[in-house]
Amino acid sequence: MKSAHTDPSPRIECYLPAKKRRNGLSLVIFPGGGYGNLAQHEGKGYADYFSRKGIACFVVTYRLGGLHGNAHPAMLEDALAAVGTVRSRATELGIDPHKIGVMGSSAGGHLAAHALVGFNRYHNSASLRPDFGVLCYPVIVMSGKYCSMGSRTRLVGKNPSRKLVKEISCEKNVSSLTPPCFVWHTANDPVVPVENSILFASALKRNGVPFELHVYQNGRHGLGLNTELPWADACLCWLKELLVCGKHK
Repeated sequence: MKSAHTDPSPRIECYLPAKKRRNGLSLVIFPGGGYGNLAQHEGKGYADYFSRKGIACFVVTYRLGGLHGNAHPAMLEDALAAVGTVRSRATELGIDPHKIGVMGSSAGGHLAAHALVGFNRYHNSASLRPDFGVLCYPVIVMSGKYCSMGSRTRLVGKNPSRKLVKEISCEKNVSSLTPPCFVWHTANDPVVPVENSILFASALKRNGVPFELHVYQNGRHGLGLNTELPWADACLCWLKELLVCGKHK
């Protein structure tokens, strides 16, 4: 289901748990939609769920491509600006400035992954580096048979240079500085091939970045929380182990 969130003007909607329930964690959420629109169930839907678990959530309306007329790096600028804004107001918001993650689905997953690997493209008084990432059936690959051409075209146009394609191919830009990630996908996703998540996880492994990858056998693209697949419970366990117990370094 696609939402009415088609206004390309950047904004952040806050979903804050009651102060006594906040656990310090926060998620900056980028809904999917192929860089042409935004899916409400991958924005507000996630925020409603995770905020009930004590996690402060911030749903980002970022600039879109295609008919909206924007192109890379506008989307990455909006994503990193959101991370910087949330971190700079951490005290006011009652969150830990060192426990701010990014979350995205499909094309929003690409944007989250791009923030994870491209945070050092810009500089700000508040660090733009997310502390972790949650990627749901993400678009990652921007060339070859696993590429989601619609998202790529809305991001960089029909005839991008090889240099530009490499710049937006998240699996090719992972480094040892990339934050830890939780990634999930379905093996038979007909829209974004599961190889997107597998290749990203492989790059994380090569660079020594902690990650958890869940591949479920069956499921359509764009599930979000509208599924019996236990990814959300697994994600919460990972977050607790990663950031509350500090078991991953």
